[in-house]
Amino acid sequence: MKQTLILPFIFFWHALTFAQNYAEHIAPIIYKHCSNCHRAGEIGPFPLTNYNEVSERGAMIKYVTETRYMPPWKPDPAYQNYQHENYLSEDQIRMIGDWVDAGMPAGDMSKEPPFPNFPKGSQVGTPDLTVSFARKYVHKGNGVDEYRYFVLPTNLTEDKELVALEMRPGNTKVVHHTLFWADATGKARAEDAKSPEYGFTNGAGVTTGPQLPGYVPGQKPNVFTNGMSQKLPKGSDLVLQMHYAPTSVDEEDSSVVNLFFAREPSRRTVLSKILLPTDLINGPFVIPANQVKKFEAVYRIPTKVSLVGIWPHCHMLGKDWEVYAKLPDGSQIPLIKIGEWDFNWQGGYYFQKLIVLPTGSEIHASATYDNTENNPVNPNIPPKVVTWGEGTADEMFYLPISYVLYQAGDENLVLSTDDAEGKDVENPIRSELHAPFPNPASSELNIPFTLNADQPVQINLLDLEGRKIRTLMEKTHFMQGQQVFSTRLTGLQEGQYLIELKTRDANLIQQLNKIK
Repeated sequence: MKQTLILPFIFFWHALTFAQNYAEHIAPIIYKHCSNCHRAGEIGPFPLTNYNEVSERGAMIKYVTETRYMPPWKPDPAYQNYQHENYLSEDQIRMIGDWVDAGMPAGDMSKEPPFPNFPKGSQVGTPDLTVSFARKYVHKGNGVDEYRYFVLPTNLTEDKELVALEMRPGNTKVVHHTLFWADATGKARAEDAKSPEYGFTNGAGVTTGPQLPGYVPGQKPNVFTNGMSQKLPKGSDLVLQMHYAPTSVDEEDSSVVNLFFAREPSRRTVLSKILLPTDLINGPFVIPANQVKKFEAVYRIPTKVSLVGIWPHCHMLGKDWEVYAKLPDGSQIPLIKIGEWDFNWQGGYYFQKLIVLPTGSEIHASATYDNTENNPVNPNIPPKVVTWGEGTADEMFYLPISYVLYQAGDENLVLSTDDAEGKDVENPIRSELHAPFPNPASSELNIPFTLNADQPVQINLLDLEGRKIRTLMEKTHFMQGQQVFSTRLTGLQEGQYLIELKTRDANLIQQLNKIK
């Protein structure tokens, strides 16, 4: 009889002991995979920064993670891997579900990890050039999405080598995605001058220059490493194709673009090949009403190259993508596979390492389109014949692939600065310690700095001989980009001091004057 009573108690104690709780199990997942977008000032419609905010939406979080709607990472991680990946493992999804089903216990909150130190400004670093809208543009609240082109002069007096481009949308509620080109011909500027409103709608013939890295919400900007860059010609304009999402009320937008240039002469130019309907082996690109149709393209590579990244693009009828390289020996290298295409969550994907393709290799790309009433996001009900076009109700087969010409050693060249410790990655973005303010300071002090990668940093106060007086901030993990650390200078005599920022690979110094 006693054994009968003891066994259930043991099982109950075991369940309590090993139950998921927020502090130890859920917070690390949320803070790493969700909070970057779900925090103040970012694109998430609500914050997920603490236990109360997460538990209030626990049931919804369980649903969107189990259905893999969130986090919005579409490529199949079992097919190929990329920089800045953001998806949940099966164990993490199950952990969230078990936690919600158990009543969302908080656990011992002293074990909760600190909330990440996300950047306060740029996610990349200190921009070399910032260009912005000349004035605000009003996207009409008529429930229709809009593709609009804007021309932002760079006023460059010499050619520049672009290593990163960062879009800072002025209105995250309506900026769906942005494509960029460099135009040194003046064609886009001339087209813009014809429009009585700010910007213009017809991009035909004005986007023939180099296509630059694009923007999609929630994705960290790419940085070209290891001496790679794209050319930005002197006097060129930055041409933006802004996709504004439908809205029921007028929305203003005035966006900003940060440009980052190589500090040393680049050794390699990043080029691009765009697969279009002209590359189809089963064209023309026409999708009949009430049909599901698959299109396939093949492109034969004329010289040995090393692939840098890939960006599949289509619209609402898209269902899936698969792209692989077929080598001359018949072997295959997977490039990207998206099993459930979602127009709202597309992006550019940059490989963690260069992918080398010998001369004569073939890029095989296929995309499936569902133009039936069974497609819940079909913009045309009843369905109608759809062909190529920029509008969301049109369709596209559009596949930019970026690459560099092959060099010996590319097989082992790592591109990613993610968790860069121990990796031999040549990063063109520098960590910097900026002038503290106010300076002179009395008690309150702000210390701005920029990091070239996610890493732990420490801030010390030194005398003018370089001797440490105190630690202002113990070693703490900060994210890449522009940061500010704030502190109080209590019990410190008037005089001159040094602020020291210790990063993973440098000790940076700024001078500080202290007054009473």
